[in-house]
Amino acid sequence: MRTLGAARREYGERSQFERSARLFPPASSTPMTGASRSPLQDQFGIITPSALHFERHHSGVPTIDPATHELAIHGLVERPQRFTMSLLKRLPSVSRIHFIECGGNAGREHRGNSGATVQQSHGLVSCSEWTGVRLSTLLREVGLKPAARWVLAEGADASRHARSIPLAKALEDVLVAYGQNGEALRPEQGYPLRLLVPGWEGNVSVKWLHRLHVIDQPMMTRDEAASYTDLMPDGKARAFSFEMESNSVITSPSGGQQVEGRGWLEISGLAWSGRGRIEQVDVSTDGGRTWRQAELQAPVLSKAFTRFRLPWRWDGQEAVLVSRSRDETGYVQPTREAIVAARGMKEGPDGFNHYNGMKPWKITREGMVTHV
Repeated sequence: MRTLGAARREYGERSQFERSARLFPPASSTPMTGASRSPLQDQFGIITPSALHFERHHSGVPTIDPATHELAIHGLVERPQRFTMSLLKRLPSVSRIHFIECGGNAGREHRGNSGATVQQSHGLVSCSEWTGVRLSTLLREVGLKPAARWVLAEGADASRHARSIPLAKALEDVLVAYGQNGEALRPEQGYPLRLLVPGWEGNVSVKWLHRLHVIDQPMMTRDEAASYTDLMPDGKARAFSFEMESNSVITSPSGGQQVEGRGWLEISGLAWSGRGRIEQVDVSTDGGRTWRQAELQAPVLSKAFTRFRLPWRWDGQEAVLVSRSRDETGYVQPTREAIVAARGMKEGPDGFNHYNGMKPWKITREGMVTHV
């Protein structure tokens, strides 16, 4: 460059040459509902940029003024209270890295309708650093009555999305978050306040949080009775199947990408588990006949993305790449066939939830990467 560059800006923007973006479904008659998928194939490390974090909305994104927003805590408590945003930020805070995954992530893979890219198949999961107040801190402030067993969390969006959470989980590791990746939450992520329930299906991490009702049993709201249940082969449905089990996916090389010539390349991807830390990831280049252990890139955190890497020499022949993860409880990511054998093919009201089967990618002799 022989000329001066651009001037300073109040708020930074990415380079004009970067094009990574969330993926939206085709236009519908209800544009305020639905989801957008995170471009995992473009992500470096384990932190998803806030602007690329996946979205899921039931009634659009509300505009909420933090100066007037309050969080009410009532029910089976000794001292019902309303917390303003300024009061919440005066309380002891923590910052933690956790993933959020939609219960329906990769659900089409269960059907056998393989996503052509990792964004299409697994784009409903992202990982951020979240900052806020422990829910246990707030519950101590208001005092719990002996009969307290559950907490109903309700959002301030038009649908008043609400989920019941067992008190044991609320006291364990749940955050009332106002920060994401070092700044305030984005509106799409619940600004100015959201619940963050580590390791559990995303819709219990209620956005635009404005009410916590302490109760003695689950409220059986629409989104935990009529929806977000898992239909089993005998026709019964599992309810309150909160935990997202050990999962992994190769992001490079992955569907839609091109391997430029034979030789050494790095196989890389992401693993995560709602049960805790990832202990091991194995990678196969022959469709699961043989496996090699991948390197886990530090930090390896509980209920967060873990980046795995494996050097591999491509010989120019057709290959099928697949990964499998094991978490600290010993649970190993299953194949699609194992999941179908256990759960059958009956779809619930929201399709297939809690699918965590292995995802294979095929490299053709020409170097094109496609789904299997």
